[in-house]
Amino acid sequence: MTRKAYVYPFTAIVGQERMKRALILNAIDMRIGGVLIRGERGTGKSTAARALAALLPEIEVIADSPFNDDPRHPDTWSDISRERYGDGTPPPIELRQIRFIDLPVSATEDRVVGTLDIEKAIQRGERHFDPGVLAAANRGILYVDEVNLLDDHVVDLLLDSAAMGVNVVEREGISFSHPARFILVGTMNPEEGDLRPQLLDRFALSVEVHGISTAAERMDIVERHIAFETNPEAFRAAWAESEKALSNRIAQARELVDRVRYTRRDILMIAMMTSNMRIDGHRADLVILKAARAHAAYEGRDRITRDDILMAIELAIPHRLKRGPFADAYVNMENLQNDYDQMEATLEEGDDGQIEQGENMSQQNESKKKAKR
Repeated sequence: MTRKAYVYPFTAIVGQERMKRALILNAIDMRIGGVLIRGERGTGKSTAARALAALLPEIEVIADSPFNDDPRHPDTWSDISRERYGDGTPPPIELRQIRFIDLPVSATEDRVVGTLDIEKAIQRGERHFDPGVLAAANRGILYVDEVNLLDDHVVDLLLDSAAMGVNVVEREGISFSHPARFILVGTMNPEEGDLRPQLLDRFALSVEVHGISTAAERMDIVERHIAFETNPEAFRAAWAESEKALSNRIAQARELVDRVRYTRRDILMIAMMTSNMRIDGHRADLVILKAARAHAAYEGRDRITRDDILMAIELAIPHRLKRGPFADAYVNMENLQNDYDQMEATLEEGDDGQIEQGENMSQQNESKKKAKR
């Protein structure tokens, strides 16, 4: 008889608050772009990722779709679902648990993106696609342990798909596309080497985790794990209430995040902070704004605040600093708060009235769309 596999509860994980917060923000808004967790073995990296998948609510999918197509958003459907239901035929709908896909380090490009059967296309005129890892991970969690040991080309493919939300496979003039929106979680042990800076920048958020040093918390870890190993069902039942509360909070934040307001002044403060830190490119600015909105939604607010922006910077900047691939020592909340306050004071002194604080940029864009109609 096969024993049922139980997942350790997310809310039972001791400490590692930054890691848990980075994972939660990506669960609220997959468009943030994933998280890289760097740390020694035995610090709960894979446990937290698996626990998050079990925590998330079920999703509606098109029942006969291997790509977890969202029946409510036809614009994101795979080519197969478009062919079947693009004429207005109502698709069959079912609920599925969000999937946790574990990508092996040995994965090849074909295994990741999927393959087109060219022989069938030529001989029978049929377009046959064999789904890969990206198809299975759509609307779920894609976990890559030891991502620094994965082939750079495969890492590029994963990051491209995570950024664009779609996977397009082309062979011999034949193409196939399907949605590939997922939470990318990469973990690595720094003792085994680092990722290239170009790849580091592609991960939206980063966290460095260490073993917990306080005796009381270490004792909690031991006691909880022994209890879980002894009777996992009873242990999960004991944490069920807190798991449900967090699951509901994430679900509510998902509904709210697109309505979270921000201003031109907020964007200017983000730009001033990243410019002051000499961060290359503009990806960090976009990530900070998205993470700040997700954090505001998680806190139940429809407007981002200074604290949301600072929290997002703390998670989005360490791996992008020039002083080292990971510079958590330089990015602590006290330093960030001081820098932010100084820049805000400078802005107040030189404010010429051009930065409007009342109107949400997303509302401005919506007004423009309505005006065009």
